[in-house]
Amino acid sequence: MNPFGRDIVKAWGRLGPQFLPFADAATPELPLGRLLRLSLFQIAVGMATVLLTGTLNRVMIVELSVPAWLVGLMVSLPLLFAPFRALVGHRSDTHRSAFGWRRVPYIWYGTASMFGGLAIMPFALLVLTDAPDAPAWVGPTAAAAAFFFVGVGIHTTQTAGLALASDLAPAHARPRVVALLYSALLVGMFVSAIVFGLLLSDFSAVRLIQVIQGAAAASAVLNFIATWKQEARRTRSPLEKRELERPFAESWAAFRQDPRATRLLVTVALGTLGFSMQDIILEPYGGQILGLSVGATTLLTALMTGGTLFGLAVAARALAGGFDPHRLAGTGIMIGIFGFSLVIFASPFDSAGLFRAGTALVGLGGGLFAVSVLVAAMDLAAKSDSGIALGAWGAVQATSAGVGLFLGGALRDVLQRLAADGSLGETLSTPITGYSVVYHLEILVLFASLVALGPLVRRHRDLTTRHAPAFGLAQLPG
Repeated sequence: MNPFGRDIVKAWGRLGPQFLPFADAATPELPLGRLLRLSLFQIAVGMATVLLTGTLNRVMIVELSVPAWLVGLMVSLPLLFAPFRALVGHRSDTHRSAFGWRRVPYIWYGTASMFGGLAIMPFALLVLTDAPDAPAWVGPTAAAAAFFFVGVGIHTTQTAGLALASDLAPAHARPRVVALLYSALLVGMFVSAIVFGLLLSDFSAVRLIQVIQGAAAASAVLNFIATWKQEARRTRSPLEKRELERPFAESWAAFRQDPRATRLLVTVALGTLGFSMQDIILEPYGGQILGLSVGATTLLTALMTGGTLFGLAVAARALAGGFDPHRLAGTGIMIGIFGFSLVIFASPFDSAGLFRAGTALVGLGGGLFAVSVLVAAMDLAAKSDSGIALGAWGAVQATSAGVGLFLGGALRDVLQRLAADGSLGETLSTPITGYSVVYHLEILVLFASLVALGPLVRRHRDLTTRHAPAFGLAQLPG
């Protein structure tokens, strides 16, 4: 190759990691092709998540005429298993199968549970809605079991899969690798939502069975490809096996020895709760209070997503420069508080512009917060068993998001009813009352998360020898 050609190759090699998404997530130990193949388990998880929280939610209410309260109960059942993610992570840390694997058996436990739940789900829904000769308890019980098994599969597969990725990647690349896997989850959700929507546009019971069971088969195939020859088989002596299989309480105590662990989890819980309560009332607020059209309220979700993506970009640049992730999380919380304030003032000023600006700022703050706590959690994972650290973080985040969605909708409905009845007094007998209380409560919860976060910022400042993990374009989760 002539000197000019060599210069071009060198220049392209320098540009690639900066401008190609996730190019610098690859390492000699975990090449990009192998990493992308591993990310397929997140595609399967995203597909199942869309079915539970999106596609089936709509199908059950509209096409199958299932009561909304029962749909909400079914969709919330997978959250019952979320707190056990830390236990799953611990078991995958300490378990050794007959083949010498730790993570792969748990990925397949989750795959089997997800496959089983999806396989019986369409029949359970049909019995629930169109089986007059069946006992009344059969349909709800079967549907509840299907949703629960899929939830168990999602949480188990994701926890063990993230831990496997953390094992395979060197320490300096772990945050980037986990972020790539999170991006794969978003891609899986986005593509699956479109595909399911197209396939079920001409709805029928047969088509519902085909789509859901096709998703079950696809999840098993994707996870098989994702885990093929990923984890090395390692044999252990009986003494080593006994040392590895320590009780969960002992591993949890070791994890909590880091004084930052509990405080970070509390911060994640409060911050996630504060940002998620508005998800279910955002569009109703725009329609009922500000009189926005269906199309205009639908665009609000895109506006918030745009703010979140911008927040991710800002966080990437700041963290790449060594910015304290805890301080950046606090910045995101403060931006979120200001955004919620604008949303509240949008009603008395009757300003759709204020509402849109507040929505974008909430998305921006949420993006900054999400990326920052992800980096902080990965830093904890580097200092303990990765399974229990990531499991604890995932359990807290998933549980808080679910609780936030429930509280946001429930508080709004209860307060709206009390306001309509006049039980709250003449001043509060307006439609804005329920929404306003939820948004004010979110501000309060976010302030509480700042209180929990404060000592972590000071501790980071005191630890002068600590270096922030590298975080660039490759770490953007979406």
